[in-house]
Amino acid sequence: MKTNRQGIIVWFQHMKNLKQIKRYGNLIYASKRLKYAVIYANQSDLESIENKLNRLPFVSRVEKSYKPYIRTDFENAVPDKAKQYDYKMGI
Repeated sequence: MKTNRQGIIVWFQHMKNLKQIKRYGNLIYASKRLKYAVIYANQSDLESIENKLNRLPFVSRVEKSYKPYIRTDFENAVPDKAKQYDYKMGI
């Protein structure tokens, strides 16, 4: 049984608030310089988690990741014949 998960990007004001952000999902990455964190949560709970995060006083904004909605299966992705020859030659 696979659970569908989606990333949430949370922009915050101080790194000390990161512990409170961790409560809403699995923390994957946090940037000290740009002050944002990437957390993963179940897609079924995404709307409620997003609303809860927006209500926190130290959160600037919350964005959803679009990765689950992007098509990743590519058809007819055949490289050019000249490029294939160069790859075989080791150029």
